[in-house]
Formats: sequence, structure tokens, C-alpha cells
Amino acid sequence: MSSAAPDDFYVQSDDEEYLTRCVVDTCLRKFYLYSNIGETREVECDDMDQFMDVLNLIRKVVDDKYVVYAEPL
Repeated sequence: MSSAAPDDFYVQSDDEEYLTRCVVDTCLRKFYLYSNIGETREVECDDMDQFMDVLNLIRKVVDDKYVVYAEPL
């Protein structure tokens, strides 16, 4: 996997869609991504390794103020 930098993911104009919030659900191994135009995407991981890969990517490229962790059950 190539290294990703936050600068690689900045939008070029206000007309582009961008991430406004990311909810991490560690119990269900899911990520809920919310955009500035109201779109919602759900990323479900098949196993813990895949979950950790996605989580590490999010920690590298998404500012901490946009990442929220769901309450454990």
C-alpha cells in the first residue's frame, strides 16, 4: 500500500464533494462517511485486518475533528 498524505485528498474548489464526518463503529467494524452534500456511505469490513487498514488510512488523511467513534454496545 502506498503512503498517503492528507494533502493528496484536499478538494480543489468548493464545488467538489468532501468528507464532513466519519463515524467509526469498532464493534460492527464499519465506517459511516458523511459528505458536504448530504451523501452517506457505509464501509463494512470483512475482518479485523481490513478494518485496521481502513482505520489507519482514516487516521492518516482525515483531521481528528471530523472523526467520531460510536459508543460501544
